[in-house]
Amino acid sequence: MVLLTEARIDELFRKMEGKRIAVIGDLMLDRYIWGSVSRISPEAPVPVIDMENEQARLGGAANVAKNIKSLGGDPLLVGVIGPDNSGKQLFEIIRESQFSPDGIVVDPSRPTTVKTRVIAHAQHVVRIDRELKTDISHIIQEKILDVLRSNIDSIDGIILEDYNKGVVVEHLIKQVIDLANQNGKIITVDPKFNNFFEYRNVTVFKPNRKEAESVIGARMKNQDDIDKTGQLLMKKLHARNVLLTLGENGMALFEADGTVSHVPTWARKVADVSGAGDTVISSLTMALAAQANVKEAATLANYAGGIVCGYVGIVPIDKAELRSFILEHPNHQPGQTAPGKG
Repeated sequence: MVLLTEARIDELFRKMEGKRIAVIGDLMLDRYIWGSVSRISPEAPVPVIDMENEQARLGGAANVAKNIKSLGGDPLLVGVIGPDNSGKQLFEIIRESQFSPDGIVVDPSRPTTVKTRVIAHAQHVVRIDRELKTDISHIIQEKILDVLRSNIDSIDGIILEDYNKGVVVEHLIKQVIDLANQNGKIITVDPKFNNFFEYRNVTVFKPNRKEAESVIGARMKNQDDIDKTGQLLMKKLHARNVLLTLGENGMALFEADGTVSHVPTWARKVADVSGAGDTVISSLTMALAAQANVKEAATLANYAGGIVCGYVGIVPIDKAELRSFILEHPNHQPGQTAPGKG
């Protein structure tokens, strides 16, 4: 896509400071149980985990907000928790992370979404989910919209982060996009399957390979298939840009003027892809808010996604590590900027 010079990286990072990004989506509490395995259970052919450590972290849309924060931004996290102990724990972590709690809506009809991951010897052994996927009520939707309406003048961008857990529903999607466009705000989308084609007229629509293939009903076997898929999504969604993330095959960026750009992945070593999509959408949106063009934003997001794949578990991007990684990459040539390939 583009080569980012040291001066341009530093300029974008300076401009990211204090950018206020609303993150609307499915909030989750990520629990981690770390341990080791030395034997197989006599009760069943499964490993016995000797627990060594336990952690609770921000997950889902909350992890996107954490990435925004680590890049120097000010996230406005907007979503739903339940009236349970997990919800209280998630709320406390949000406060400890110095995020505003103003966008957190308690829904008495549903539990807080919790993902519990068991990890042994740096290997992901099993995940246990507790969730309710039914759509939130119109009352809860209006509470979310009220938060956004009351903050729209102070925000620089909006991310819709959909995990198909019932928060990002059709009516809410339309209302949020309309509000963003009426107020000239950047709006980016990390979609899932259920409402895929409801995200019309956004700044950047960012599906991954699995999501796109599932919805269009066809595999992307080669570059021609990828190009056709991206162009189809541009046409159906009237998006200003579509960014297809393709795992080990990198990314493909489609722009409104017909330009198509491809970039290989910069992942150093893939240990765990969990949370990489969160990092990509947050880095992309922060770069756009810092007045990067879409090629620059996609390039920076691609580097960021490559870094977090090297860690076990979900971790936010570190700005200093991102800067070093871009500058140390063998394809980076200081002082040069190359145009994206059409």
